[in-house]
Amino acid sequence: MKTLIVGYGSMGRRRIRLLQNIVKDVEIICVDSNPERQMQAKEANIEAFSDLNVAINEKPDIAFVCTSPGHHAEIILALVNSRINVFTELNLLDNDYDKIISLAKEKDVTVFMSSTMLYNKQIQKIDEFVKSTKKPLTYIYHIGQYLPDWHPWESYKDFFIGRKETNGVREILAIQMPWIVNTFGKIKSLNSNAQRCSELDIDFNDSIVSNFVHENGNIGVFVADTVSRKATTSLEVIGEDLHLFWHGHNDDLQVYNPETKELETISMYNNVEHREGYADNIIENQYSDEIQDFIDAVYKKTTPKYSIEKDKYILKIIDEIEGKLN
Repeated sequence: MKTLIVGYGSMGRRRIRLLQNIVKDVEIICVDSNPERQMQAKEANIEAFSDLNVAINEKPDIAFVCTSPGHHAEIILALVNSRINVFTELNLLDNDYDKIISLAKEKDVTVFMSSTMLYNKQIQKIDEFVKSTKKPLTYIYHIGQYLPDWHPWESYKDFFIGRKETNGVREILAIQMPWIVNTFGKIKSLNSNAQRCSELDIDFNDSIVSNFVHENGNIGVFVADTVSRKATTSLEVIGEDLHLFWHGHNDDLQVYNPETKELETISMYNNVEHREGYADNIIENQYSDEIQDFIDAVYKKTTPKYSIEKDKYILKIIDEIEGKLN
């Protein structure tokens, strides 16, 4: 299986590393306009190109689009037009989504939309708990990390999270909203407030508080920020039949047992893979599972957990969140 990696940044290298563990004898080529990254790829014995069309002429079977999320559409369209099955990393803009959907159908290829949190086994367990109760629930969820710490090896000013249209708070929303909607239900109404808490050199609000009313009666508060000096994940789900706590790790999902009046800890992974340089709650397992789902969708015609149609809905919700801000 010949695989094209578009973008040899941190996510491109992650996908390569995990793909090599999943697929035996996978042939990998990459394309990146940055000469330094081309050199890094060649040092890793990966053939590197500077031009996408030249790489497409190598006739890869599948491709991973791992470039900045504001520039995916043009790349995806070029790949789909050449009948190459595509895995695209997180998108923060829905540019040309309708065109991509139409062309993928015409060319009979898979366009797989990344939504890694849906593959997190802790999230899957939370989903199971939430959907097992028929009574309305209230949740409080906070995700935050100081922007310069996201990629400490490079300046946030040179990274897409530091730009207004693809800023870090919007990325947090795009990462988290798919599982929130999947678990708690579609959004009926919302209200948001935001502010700047830091002196970072950015032109967007670094903290946002959103209140959601879901169609099924659940309500929640979601706080997202790029200010928290300690990377933070904190979820509390409150209901008469369910009281749940999670802090983003494999060993801290806890459910209150009203009979014993104790918190019971639930671990979902026997072994957790973690990559140095990332926050300690970011594990590799979910990324591997997502890649496997893409391969199954291409070669076994299975249905992925997420889709470009679902992402279109999520991005509209995020636009609405940002549109309500002063």
